Amino acid sequence: MEIGIDSFAARFTAPGMPALDGEAAIAQLLGRIEHADRAGLDVFGIGEHHRKDMLDAANALILAAAATRTTRIRLTSAVTVLSAADPVRVFQQFATLDLISGGRAEMVVGRGSSIEAFPLFGYRLEDYDELFTDKLDLLLKVRASEFVTWSGRYRPAMHNLPVYPRPIQDPLPIWIGVGGTPSSFARAGRLGLPLMIAVIGGETHRFRPLVDKYREAWLQAGHPEGQMRVGLHSFGYVADKREEALEDFWPGYYENMSRIGRERGWAPITRAQYDAQTGPRGAFLIGTAEDVAEKIHRHSEALGCINRFCFMMENAVVSNEKILHTIDLMGREVKPLLGL
Repeated sequence: MEIGIDSFAARFTAPGMPALDGEAAIAQLLGRIEHADRAGLDVFGIGEHHRKDMLDAANALILAAAATRTTRIRLTSAVTVLSAADPVRVFQQFATLDLISGGRAEMVVGRGSSIEAFPLFGYRLEDYDELFTDKLDLLLKVRASEFVTWSGRYRPAMHNLPVYPRPIQDPLPIWIGVGGTPSSFARAGRLGLPLMIAVIGGETHRFRPLVDKYREAWLQAGHPEGQMRVGLHSFGYVADKREEALEDFWPGYYENMSRIGRERGWAPITRAQYDAQTGPRGAFLIGTAEDVAEKIHRHSEALGCINRFCFMMENAVVSNEKILHTIDLMGREVKPLLGL
C-alpha cells in the first residue's frame, strides 16, 4: 500500500491567517512536497483547476519544479481534466516530467468535477462524457506507440505522426479518476487502468459495488489480476490527539465547503455531518496516527484491498507548520502502523 497527499495548490485567505500571494503559496506547496519526500511518503498529486483561489492550472509545471527538489516520491496529477485538454500535449508534458524526475511521473485523468475548463478552452458541457472517451482513446494510443494513427470527433486526425519525448517508464502510469458513476468504474476495468476513487462524503463501504464492477470488467477483459490497482482520495489530517485533529480541521473545512456549496447550490455543511464523516464509518481520515491507520485498514477491507490512499488536507485555517507536522506523522507513525 502507498500513502500520499493530493493538493489543489489552494491560496486561502481566512480570518486570523496571513494572506499569501501566489509566489508565497507556490513556494509553500513546493516545501510541502519536499518535506513529504523526506518523510518517506510515496506519492504527491497536484490537481487541475482554473480559478483564482487555486494555483494548479499548470500542474505539470508544479510537479516538474518539485521533481528537482525530491529524490524518491512519485509525482502525479490529481486529476488532469483530459476532456478539456489536448492528449498529445498532456502526454508530452508528463513524459518530460518523467525525464526530469528520473522515472517518477504518473497522471490521473478524469472528466473534472469543476466545469470552468470547458468554456475556457472552448468545449461544450453537453459533450462532457464523449470528450473524455475520445481523448482517453488518443492518450492511450500515444502512450502505446511512438508513431500514432488516430481519428476521432473532437481533435484533428493523426496519420503516422511521431510524438516526442518518450518517457523513461514504459508504460507511463495513467490512472482513471472517478466519482460515483458506474460506467466510469467499468471503463477503467475494461481498459486495464488503475482506479483512483474520490470519496469526499458518505460512507466509504457504499463504493464496494462499484469497485466490484471495476474488478469484474477488468477480469472479463482478460487483464492480469495481479496488476489491478485501486486508490482512494479523501480528506485527511493527523495530529497528536484526536480532539486536536478534529478541532483543527473543522473551521477550515466548514469555510471551504460552505463557499463551494454557495457556488453549487448545496445546503450549508453542519457539524453533525462533519462528525459523521470523521466517525468510524465516515470517509474522512482525521485523528491520531492510530485512528487514521485503523480507518485505512477498515476502508481497505470494506472495498476489497486498497493499494493507495491520498490525503486531501488543504484547509483555510490550518497553518503550514501543522500541515508539515501531519506529514511527519504520516511518515513516522501511520506508515509503520500499516506495516509499510
